[in-house]
Amino acid sequence: MRRLCFALGLVILGAAGAGAQPPQRAVNIAMEDQFKTRHETGTMRGDVVVLVYAERKGGEAAQELGRRLHVHFHPNAENVSATEWARQPVTGLPNWPAGVRVPDVRVIAVASMPEIPRALQPVARAQMRKDSPIVPVWLDFDGRLEHSFGIVPGGPNIVVVNTLGEVHSVLSGHVDQVKMRELIATIDALRQQARSDQRTAVVPTGLSR
Repeated sequence: MRRLCFALGLVILGAAGAGAQPPQRAVNIAMEDQFKTRHETGTMRGDVVVLVYAERKGGEAAQELGRRLHVHFHPNAENVSATEWARQPVTGLPNWPAGVRVPDVRVIAVASMPEIPRALQPVARAQMRKDSPIVPVWLDFDGRLEHSFGIVPGGPNIVVVNTLGEVHSVLSGHVDQVKMRELIATIDALRQQARSDQRTAVVPTGLSR
Protein backbone atom coordinates (compact mmCIF):
# COMPACT_ATOMS: atom_id res chain seq x y z
CA MET A 1 0.00 0.00 0.00
CA ARG A 2 1.36 3.37 -0.98
CA ARG A 3 1.95 5.63 2.00
CA LEU A 4 0.17 8.98 1.92
CA CYS A 5 1.76 11.57 4.17
CA PHE A 6 0.56 15.15 4.35
CA ALA A 7 1.54 17.94 6.72
CA LEU A 8 -2.23 18.37 6.93
CA GLY A 9 -3.10 20.64 4.19
CA LEU A 10 -4.81 17.30 3.55
CA VAL A 11 -5.79 16.65 -0.05
CA ILE A 12 -9.40 15.57 -0.48
CA LEU A 13 -9.09 12.66 -2.89
CA GLY A 14 -11.15 13.08 -6.02
CA ALA A 15 -12.29 16.56 -5.06
CA ALA A 16 -9.26 18.59 -6.05
CA GLY A 17 -9.76 18.40 -9.80
CA ALA A 18 -7.68 16.73 -12.46
CA GLY A 19 -4.51 16.82 -10.39
CA ALA A 20 -5.96 14.81 -7.51
CA GLN A 21 -4.54 11.36 -6.85
CA PRO A 22 -6.88 8.39 -7.27
CA PRO A 23 -8.28 6.78 -4.11
CA GLN A 24 -6.38 3.88 -2.60
CA ARG A 25 -7.73 0.36 -2.61
CA ALA A 26 -9.89 -0.50 0.37
CA VAL A 27 -8.01 -1.88 3.35
CA ASN A 28 -9.13 -3.92 6.33
CA ILE A 29 -7.14 -3.15 9.46
CA ALA A 30 -7.95 -5.75 12.12
CA MET A 31 -6.80 -6.02 15.75
CA GLU A 32 -7.97 -7.16 19.15
CA ASP A 33 -8.62 -4.79 22.05
CA GLN A 34 -7.74 -5.18 25.72
CA PHE A 35 -10.76 -7.46 26.18
CA LYS A 36 -9.60 -9.75 23.32
CA THR A 37 -12.52 -8.55 21.18
CA ARG A 38 -11.60 -8.46 17.50
CA HIS A 39 -12.32 -5.32 15.50
CA GLU A 40 -12.01 -4.62 11.76
CA THR A 41 -12.16 -1.35 9.86
CA GLY A 42 -13.77 -3.31 7.02
CA THR A 43 -16.98 -3.54 9.05
CA MET A 44 -17.09 0.26 9.38
CA ARG A 45 -17.50 1.19 5.73
CA GLY A 46 -19.94 4.02 5.30
CA ASP A 47 -18.27 5.89 8.17
CA VAL A 48 -14.99 7.80 8.40
CA VAL A 49 -12.51 5.90 10.56
CA VAL A 50 -9.78 7.80 12.40
CA LEU A 51 -7.09 5.60 13.93
CA VAL A 52 -5.10 7.50 16.55
CA TYR A 53 -2.02 5.50 17.51
CA ALA A 54 1.13 6.01 19.53
CA GLU A 55 3.91 4.19 21.28
CA ARG A 56 4.12 4.28 25.05
CA LYS A 57 5.61 7.78 25.46
CA GLY A 58 3.05 9.30 23.14
CA GLY A 59 0.07 7.51 24.64
CA GLU A 60 -1.18 10.40 26.77
CA ALA A 61 -1.07 12.91 23.90
CA ALA A 62 -2.79 10.45 21.56
CA GLN A 63 -5.48 9.74 24.14
CA GLU A 64 -6.23 13.44 24.56
CA LEU A 65 -6.34 14.03 20.80
CA GLY A 66 -8.69 11.09 20.33
CA ARG A 67 -10.94 12.38 23.10
CA ARG A 68 -11.10 15.85 21.53
CA LEU A 69 -11.95 14.44 18.12
CA HIS A 70 -14.64 12.14 19.47
CA VAL A 71 -16.26 14.91 21.52
CA HIS A 72 -16.17 17.31 18.58
CA PHE A 73 -18.15 14.94 16.39
CA HIS A 74 -20.23 13.54 19.28
CA PRO A 75 -20.71 16.53 21.62
CA ASN A 76 -23.12 14.64 23.90
CA ALA A 77 -20.22 12.36 24.88
CA GLU A 78 -18.82 15.10 27.11
CA ASN A 79 -21.69 14.68 29.57
CA VAL A 80 -22.29 10.93 29.69
CA SER A 81 -20.72 7.98 31.46
CA ALA A 82 -17.94 5.90 29.90
CA THR A 83 -20.46 3.15 29.11
CA GLU A 84 -22.40 5.60 26.92
CA TRP A 85 -19.33 7.33 25.46
CA ALA A 86 -19.33 5.51 22.13
CA ARG A 87 -23.12 5.48 21.70
CA GLN A 88 -23.71 9.18 21.23
CA PRO A 89 -25.11 10.51 17.94
CA VAL A 90 -22.76 12.11 15.44
CA THR A 91 -23.19 15.75 14.44
CA GLY A 92 -25.17 16.41 11.28
CA LEU A 93 -23.94 17.83 7.99
CA PRO A 94 -25.23 20.94 6.19
CA ASN A 95 -27.82 20.26 3.49
CA TRP A 96 -27.76 16.53 4.15
CA PRO A 97 -30.71 14.75 2.45
CA ALA A 98 -33.62 13.97 4.76
CA GLY A 99 -34.01 10.31 5.61
CA VAL A 100 -30.43 9.43 4.62
CA ARG A 101 -28.06 8.08 7.28
CA VAL A 102 -25.34 10.56 8.21
CA PRO A 103 -21.84 8.99 8.16
CA ASP A 104 -20.40 8.56 11.62
CA VAL A 105 -16.83 9.34 12.67
CA ARG A 106 -15.20 6.36 14.38
CA VAL A 107 -12.26 7.60 16.42
CA ILE A 108 -10.26 4.55 17.50
CA ALA A 109 -7.44 4.54 20.03
CA VAL A 110 -4.58 2.18 19.14
CA ALA A 111 -1.65 1.34 21.40
CA SER A 112 1.44 0.46 19.36
CA MET A 113 3.39 -2.11 21.37
CA PRO A 114 5.59 -4.21 19.06
CA GLU A 115 8.28 -4.29 21.74
CA ILE A 116 6.11 -6.43 24.04
CA PRO A 117 7.13 -10.11 23.77
CA ARG A 118 4.30 -12.60 23.27
CA ALA A 119 4.77 -14.04 26.77
CA LEU A 120 4.09 -10.62 28.32
CA GLN A 121 1.15 -9.62 26.13
CA PRO A 122 -1.42 -10.86 28.69
CA VAL A 123 0.22 -8.55 31.26
CA ALA A 124 -0.03 -5.63 28.83
CA ARG A 125 -3.70 -6.43 28.21
CA ALA A 126 -4.39 -6.51 31.93
CA GLN A 127 -2.70 -3.14 32.42
CA MET A 128 -4.71 -1.66 29.54
CA ARG A 129 -7.94 -2.99 31.09
CA LYS A 130 -6.95 -1.23 34.29
CA ASP A 131 -6.17 2.02 32.48
CA SER A 132 -9.27 1.84 30.23
CA PRO A 133 -11.82 -0.46 31.88
CA ILE A 134 -14.67 0.35 29.48
CA VAL A 135 -13.55 2.17 26.32
CA PRO A 136 -11.88 -0.28 23.89
CA VAL A 137 -8.27 0.30 22.89
CA TRP A 138 -6.90 -1.65 19.94
CA LEU A 139 -3.58 -3.33 20.74
CA ASP A 140 -1.03 -3.32 17.92
CA PHE A 141 1.41 -5.94 19.16
CA ASP A 142 2.68 -6.55 15.62
CA GLY A 143 3.42 -2.89 14.89
CA ARG A 144 1.22 -3.00 11.78
CA LEU A 145 0.41 0.70 11.73
CA GLU A 146 4.02 1.67 12.37
CA HIS A 147 5.24 -0.57 9.55
CA SER A 148 2.61 0.62 7.08
CA PHE A 149 2.44 4.32 7.90
CA GLY A 150 5.38 5.15 10.12
CA ILE A 151 5.33 6.52 13.64
CA VAL A 152 6.63 9.64 15.37
CA PRO A 153 7.62 8.79 18.97
CA GLY A 154 6.31 10.90 21.81
CA GLY A 155 3.15 12.08 20.08
CA PRO A 156 -0.01 11.05 18.26
CA ASN A 157 -0.12 9.51 14.80
CA ILE A 158 -3.30 9.45 12.71
CA VAL A 159 -4.58 7.36 9.82
CA VAL A 160 -7.78 8.61 8.18
CA VAL A 161 -9.87 6.03 6.31
CA ASN A 162 -12.68 7.30 4.08
CA THR A 163 -16.22 5.94 3.85
CA LEU A 164 -15.17 3.52 1.11
CA GLY A 165 -12.63 1.93 3.43
CA GLU A 166 -9.65 3.51 1.61
CA VAL A 167 -6.70 5.11 3.39
CA HIS A 168 -7.03 8.81 2.67
CA SER A 169 -4.17 10.38 4.61
CA VAL A 170 -1.66 10.10 7.44
CA LEU A 171 -0.63 12.70 10.00
CA SER A 172 2.10 12.39 12.61
CA GLY A 173 3.23 14.68 15.40
CA HIS A 174 1.72 17.49 17.42
CA VAL A 175 -1.68 18.73 16.26
CA ASP A 176 -2.09 22.41 17.01
CA GLN A 177 -5.32 24.39 16.68
CA VAL A 178 -4.80 25.12 12.99
CA LYS A 179 -4.10 21.49 12.12
CA MET A 180 -7.01 20.40 14.26
CA ARG A 181 -9.38 22.64 12.28
CA GLU A 182 -7.94 21.30 9.02
CA LEU A 183 -8.31 17.72 10.19
CA ILE A 184 -11.93 18.29 11.20
CA ALA A 185 -12.65 19.95 7.87
CA THR A 186 -11.08 17.02 6.03
CA ILE A 187 -13.17 14.49 7.95
CA ASP A 188 -16.38 16.41 7.26
CA ALA A 189 -15.47 16.67 3.55
CA LEU A 190 -15.02 12.89 3.44
CA ARG A 191 -18.40 12.47 5.12
CA GLN A 192 -20.00 14.74 2.52
CA GLN A 193 -18.49 12.66 -0.27
CA ALA A 194 -20.54 9.69 0.93
CA ARG A 195 -23.71 11.32 -0.42
CA SER A 196 -25.10 9.22 -3.25
CA ASP A 197 -25.66 12.32 -5.38
CA GLN A 198 -21.97 13.27 -5.03
CA ARG A 199 -20.35 9.85 -5.13
CA THR A 200 -20.02 9.81 -8.94
CA ALA A 201 -18.20 13.16 -8.88
CA VAL A 202 -15.47 11.98 -6.53
CA VAL A 203 -15.05 8.28 -7.30
CA PRO A 204 -13.73 7.26 -10.74
CA THR A 205 -15.85 4.86 -12.80
CA GLY A 206 -15.46 1.29 -11.65
CA LEU A 207 -14.26 2.15 -8.13
CA SER A 208 -17.65 2.70 -6.48
CA ARG A 209 -18.58 -0.02 -4.04
